[in-house]
Amino acid sequence: MKTIYRLLFYLVLTSIIRAEDSGEAGTEAPGPRISLREMTSVVLANNPAIQQALKKWAAAKARVIQESAWDDLKVSGSSRAARFVDIAPNAFTDQMLSVEQVIPITGKNLARARIAAADAVAAFEQARREQLDVLAKTRASYFRLINAHAQLELNRKNLVSLRQIAEVSRSRYEVGKSNAAEPLAAEVEASKLLESEQDILRNISAEQSQLNVLMNRDAFAPLGQPEETKINSRNVSMEQARALTLVNRPEIKIAQAKIDMEKSRVELSRRNWIPDPAVTVQAQRYNDSAQAASELDAGISFTVPWVNPRKYSAAVREAKENLAAAQHGFERTNAESLGALRDALEKVHTLKHHVDLFRDKLVPQARQAFEANQFSYETGKASFLEWITAQRNLRDLEATAQQHLADYHAALAELEAVVGADLNLFPATKTKETK
Repeated sequence: MKTIYRLLFYLVLTSIIRAEDSGEAGTEAPGPRISLREMTSVVLANNPAIQQALKKWAAAKARVIQESAWDDLKVSGSSRAARFVDIAPNAFTDQMLSVEQVIPITGKNLARARIAAADAVAAFEQARREQLDVLAKTRASYFRLINAHAQLELNRKNLVSLRQIAEVSRSRYEVGKSNAAEPLAAEVEASKLLESEQDILRNISAEQSQLNVLMNRDAFAPLGQPEETKINSRNVSMEQARALTLVNRPEIKIAQAKIDMEKSRVELSRRNWIPDPAVTVQAQRYNDSAQAASELDAGISFTVPWVNPRKYSAAVREAKENLAAAQHGFERTNAESLGALRDALEKVHTLKHHVDLFRDKLVPQARQAFEANQFSYETGKASFLEWITAQRNLRDLEATAQQHLADYHAALAELEAVVGADLNLFPATKTKETK
């Protein structure tokens, strides 16, 4: 009977070793590494969403020139085609040429240009928002990819630890100090690790696809292993972050640009009460005239808006209501921005606490407990269950600590996106900063 148990034990041990070897064989050969600075530079240069927003901004700037221009010069002409009566010489006009130009003395064109300029500012801030969001997504995905590679390394290191546990169990079993259930328990733990490895590999693939898409590359294109990045984890005070948010957050600037836009529309609606005159110069040539122009006339014309007061009064009321709505929108945007800032700061603070707690206390304590249980088991003072439980606890805490670190770095990236300004936390990357 003992021989059967021994054969069963060797079978279990062989399956653990083969599982470890297959995991090592599935490891991809290390390729070229990529840094966060390089990746963010490529994203800023090639990301379609950013390029789309920048093109919209360029189009909005071109609109300002169009709105500030005068109306096109109007030229008209006519010539006699046929005459069916007899007339005296120089009694009728045979040809006529006129030129008309509207003179914008009321400055309506300048008011429309100010509206277009405010719209261009909003387009610029929208481009900044797109840049900030894409950068935050890139950095968060980069840190998740680092975390996935670290989790894979931890998983395989724990598989090696299980092999060592199985070897110790074999030695104790051969001398009759343990039973066949111990290697079976080690096999269960190894199977769990192999299952976790597949999930980790799937996470690596997902983050690589996400980064390739952000860089406007083929999702299946190979991506180098990410380098560890030094993060400046300086404390950002609430007062400093609040001041930076109110000054730099794109949503607040867009709301302010909408107020400026509506103010210009109110001004334009009032100026619509005053017509812009159209100056006309007209040259006529009489029949039988030897001169190019027999007569030169000049005139002026304008619309009469005062006969339709309800129309223009309603336009003024509409513009004022839109201005009031824009002002309320600005207040709402301010409140929502400060709410988002508070949530982002609290998230950073909480994750920083988790990182410090796991790094300085929980993981070192769990490692000491594992080593103590290992020594006690080898000397016969602790059970196999206590040892394997300590190993599982250490494995879970190390994985959680690595996850908290990735979440903390991603939260810092989200904080920069919320504030709308460079907090000097990550490697410098050039973004659009001028209008």
